[in-house]
Amino acid sequence: MAKKVSLLEDFTKGIWKENPILIALLGLCPTLAVTTSVENGIAMGLAVSFTLVCSSTIISLLRNIIPKQVRIASFIVIIATFVTIADRFLAAFYPEISKNLGPFIPLIIVNCIILGRQEAFASKNNVGRSILDACGMGLGFTLILIVLSTIRELLGSGTIMGFKIMWDSFSPWMVMILPPGAFLTLGLMIGASNWINDRRKRS
Repeated sequence: MAKKVSLLEDFTKGIWKENPILIALLGLCPTLAVTTSVENGIAMGLAVSFTLVCSSTIISLLRNIIPKQVRIASFIVIIATFVTIADRFLAAFYPEISKNLGPFIPLIIVNCIILGRQEAFASKNNVGRSILDACGMGLGFTLILIVLSTIRELLGSGTIMGFKIMWDSFSPWMVMILPPGAFLTLGLMIGASNWINDRRKRS
């Protein structure tokens, strides 16, 4: 008999146990590309979370109406609608951030995190559980982007959110704002999470 998952577990699993970046290794393209600053990381995380929650809600509501033969195409149309809303909102009210994120906002449409949650969860569960799942996954994704972008901006520019943090004699590590710095930092974070999970299993 399958173990019954509580509502709290639906929400918290995305933050650590099934974190889309550290555990599932999904959405790595925007994770590596836009985390040169905390501002960009937060904006991308919120855009993905907004799209994930809204699309999960609609798809869960329509799960018994959408024909199985066209479910993926239907999911993409629904996801694209909310991505367009997020993209136009950023362009209208935060043009500098929109410019910095470039094509990575429109590419949320094909982000494996979002499409994967629709196929694996929202299309099989009620609205309440789908919203909790989406909120948890979105929060887990956003938190990792914030941590990664904080490390990269602090060491690569000596600032956080544009405010100078490091001492005057600090020499920025230019590698941290380049692709190798993103790969190295994320790799260390994934390694640390695996080590923590391994220690928990043994204890």
